[in-house]
Amino acid sequence: MCRNIRPLFNFEPPATDDEIRAAALQFVRKVSGFNKPSQANALVFEGAVEAIAEVARRLVDELVTAQPPKDRAVEAARRRALNAKRFG
Repeated sequence: MCRNIRPLFNFEPPATDDEIRAAALQFVRKVSGFNKPSQANALVFEGAVEAIAEVARRLVDELVTAQPPKDRAVEAARRRALNAKRFG
């Protein structure tokens, strides 16, 4: 999985449409191998991003858990600490 795609489920506040679209874009880039598609592939590329974002939004909205929502600030601080330990 692409390292830039972060979990989006069970956060307070919930994932925004922009966050979900960014994850979909990263996924399509990874699968297609294109960072920016050619003009010939741009329409298909954008269509794939929109379709995946729509499915991801539905997934995040419909998942259920008994766990309390995670705090975005706490999770971001934890990721920063792990990165500092990993990369110095």
